[in-house]
Amino acid sequence: MDWSKRGLYMWNRHGVRPEWADEALRDANRLVLEPDPASTSGRSVRTIGWSASVRRVLTVITVEDQGIVYGVNGWAANRHDRRLYEGARR
Repeated sequence: MDWSKRGLYMWNRHGVRPEWADEALRDANRLVLEPDPASTSGRSVRTIGWSASVRRVLTVITVEDQGIVYGVNGWAANRHDRRLYEGARR
């Protein structure tokens, strides 16, 4: 995952480190919504997964461009995303 363009932004805006977001992206029980329902372009992917480092569910947004997957943003999952994640785990 390439966080070179948005990793610092994510940390400053939401207090989420790229390595925590990567954990959520690798979660075996993650929920992947493709495309992200909130995406206006239809290109981004929303992944909801567990980060063991911070012991919480995170929502992570990624986009692929020319074969490279870029991390765009990530934050602590809201109630709706946590419910989706829990429902997908059942």
